[in-house]
Amino acid sequence: MQALFGKKLSPKEQAMQAKRETRKEVRSSQREMDRELRELDRQEKQVTMELKQRAKTTSNSKDPALAALAKQLVQVRKQKEKLLSAKAHIGAVGMHASSMASQVAAAQAIGSVTQAMSVANNAMDVKATTKILQEFQKENERLQVKEEMMDEALIDAFDNEE
Repeated sequence: MQALFGKKLSPKEQAMQAKRETRKEVRSSQREMDRELRELDRQEKQVTMELKQRAKTTSNSKDPALAALAKQLVQVRKQKEKLLSAKAHIGAVGMHASSMASQVAAAQAIGSVTQAMSVANNAMDVKATTKILQEFQKENERLQVKEEMMDEALIDAFDNEE
């Protein structure tokens, strides 16, 4: 939408937008898989119930219907396992997208700090700064000498009164 009005998104904004879209798609896919898992659970319960009823009524253990129901139960369970694995994989993809967006944001922050440091270094004149620091040190030493002289004068004045 913003591209229509001429505003170009920064890499950080693009990464965050991609992260949001990926998270939305991942959640949607996981909800759909949860629905499918619930349906497979229902099928598994139904097949198990039919298998038990059939086993009670049939005295022959070689009944082809029993074998077919058992195969169907195994297939449903395998399908559930595959679906759970796919759901976990999709969750990992979503986490990877979040991680990538965070890395882009960190890289951009480091880039802006580097740029600010470069501007500060270019703005600073080394000779002038050195001269200012030397003058500061000289004035600081003068202040210390005067402070020592005042301290000695005060000590002498107070000692003479006693």
